[in-house]
Amino acid sequence: MRIFVTLLALTVAACSKEPPPPEPVETAIPEELRQTPPAVPPGGASIGTPMKDRVATLGLLNKRNNLSQDIELKPGEARRVGDVIVRLQACERTAPWEMPQETGAFAQVWVKRPRGQDGFEKIFSGWLFKQSPSANVVEHPVYDVWVKDCAMSFPGEEASPTSEPNA
Repeated sequence: MRIFVTLLALTVAACSKEPPPPEPVETAIPEELRQTPPAVPPGGASIGTPMKDRVATLGLLNKRNNLSQDIELKPGEARRVGDVIVRLQACERTAPWEMPQETGAFAQVWVKRPRGQDGFEKIFSGWLFKQSPSANVVEHPVYDVWVKDCAMSFPGEEASPTSEPNA
């Protein structure tokens, strides 16, 4: 009886250890989805950092294996991670003196077609908002994409005191 209990305890202990999840791997992007010119605001000019110099941080979640990662993209860039491609067209945030504060990104998402079919299928194209994630969502059973930040500055913004070197 004691041997049975010991074997049962060892079996339960061995079953409870899960292998670590695999790391996301970036792979090649098909040429036709690689890059597009960044969006230009109406009138051709914008306030603050030029669009080409902004950097958006997007979150990408694979719900199947619970892997998430941050993707940093400039407008016009695309990144492929496994079977998903994310392309950023633009990112914006409201000026610090405007309320309410909003951060948004215009993104497009493609997912590799099921086995036996070539290419990728566009599953999302539109604005995503950090402060209002339910306003427009990427609806896919496996992948989720959301906005985390848009790095840009505005005229008159001062550097934070913590960024200044100590004298």
